Amino acid sequence: MKHGARILVVDDERSLREFLEIFFRREGFAVTTAASVEEAQVAVAADDFDVVISDVQLAGVSGLELLRNVKEAAPETVVIMITAFATTENAIEAMKQGAYDYITKPFKVDELRLVIEKALEKKLLADENQRLRTALRSRTRSLVGSSEAMRRVHDLIAQVATTKTNVLVSGESGTGKELVARGIHDLSERRDKPFIAVNCGAIPENLLESELFGHVRGAFTGAVSNKPGLVETADGGTLFLDEIGELPQSLQVKLLRLIQEKTLRRVGGNNDQRVDVRIVAATNRDLQAEAQAGRFREDLYYRLNVIQIALPSLRERMEDVPVLVQHFLDKYRRELGKQVTSLSAAAMEKILAHPFPGNVRELENLIERAVALARGPMLDVDVLPGSVLERSASARAPAPPAAGSNLDEILASYERGLLTDALQRAGGVKKRAARLLGISFRSFRYRLEKLGLDGEDDADLSD
Repeated sequence: MKHGARILVVDDERSLREFLEIFFRREGFAVTTAASVEEAQVAVAADDFDVVISDVQLAGVSGLELLRNVKEAAPETVVIMITAFATTENAIEAMKQGAYDYITKPFKVDELRLVIEKALEKKLLADENQRLRTALRSRTRSLVGSSEAMRRVHDLIAQVATTKTNVLVSGESGTGKELVARGIHDLSERRDKPFIAVNCGAIPENLLESELFGHVRGAFTGAVSNKPGLVETADGGTLFLDEIGELPQSLQVKLLRLIQEKTLRRVGGNNDQRVDVRIVAATNRDLQAEAQAGRFREDLYYRLNVIQIALPSLRERMEDVPVLVQHFLDKYRRELGKQVTSLSAAAMEKILAHPFPGNVRELENLIERAVALARGPMLDVDVLPGSVLERSASARAPAPPAAGSNLDEILASYERGLLTDALQRAGGVKKRAARLLGISFRSFRYRLEKLGLDGEDDADLSD
């Protein structure tokens, strides 16, 4: 049992109150007793109880009234109802009102002990989940949003943080996948160890193996000394592999071995080293489809995708936009030393009408730009970019499909419009267009090829 837990016993039968008080004190609990609903309400208002045990009938007053009061005042408090006149209707009503359990008199001490143990386990779990949610909100301040979709994300982060399993974070570019990974790390037992983030799409393929796994002296031209890789640097902590879909298949084999064997071998080395890292991977692709098409190892996909956290696009949680706008406005007001405090209704209307293909990252960039250009305390439409003021036809949300429409064709058409619009805005320079959409050049080129839009390579690699 959980010693030190606080229990309130409510019963108008003195002998039962005294018996339960003695019993619970012997078990190591702090016990308060009450003979009526009125006394119990006073006690609940004055103290914080883990468990309330109440008779259903109290001097002619229903204990269900007390149950409702307790659940309103302290929703996490566990309430157990006891009665000498059990009926199915009473039991169902008590459960509907939020009772944890329903015990019939006379009851055995062992039965009561077991119910209390389980009740306190439930309370402890609820308290821990609340603590994790509070810590998550304080540690991942930029993962802003109170929509139902974001509440589910916060709950999942809190649940998986205390485990050791690998996590795959999916979602469009700019939705905050690294913030999710940092939230998992910050709430885990590894929080005091390194958090190492690697963008698999930003490091050239010929350097990626050495960057991840390290190398020994003489492994290749220029390797003048031994060098630990990022995996070793993350030992004991968390390794965040962003854009995991960009990882070459030759390195997918080494990553699979790292996950299965908990060992790595430096480039050019002969010895294996044990490492303890938790892997959180992220992708903006359909990794299962990539695996089925043979572009990603299926066995690695299942090793990474033990638990998946799917981040919604900003379009799917537009109710969070005003809160995000205020969050970024406050952030850049402080950073840029401006006196901007609010946004005009007209500016907010324009922002809410924008599809945000770049998601939260695009919104943040938009607000940073607006604050930098602001001349007064209020942001108005004059500081918004042209892409927001005049939504291009290609960026508009598609009309509801007609009967018999193919969803894949509709999505491909929408994506094609976004890519074409970005290329036009970037003057045909692919690398610049990729930056406008908040994705890597490799990912942008992959999408062009997939949709048949990739013509002759231009010279924008050095752009």
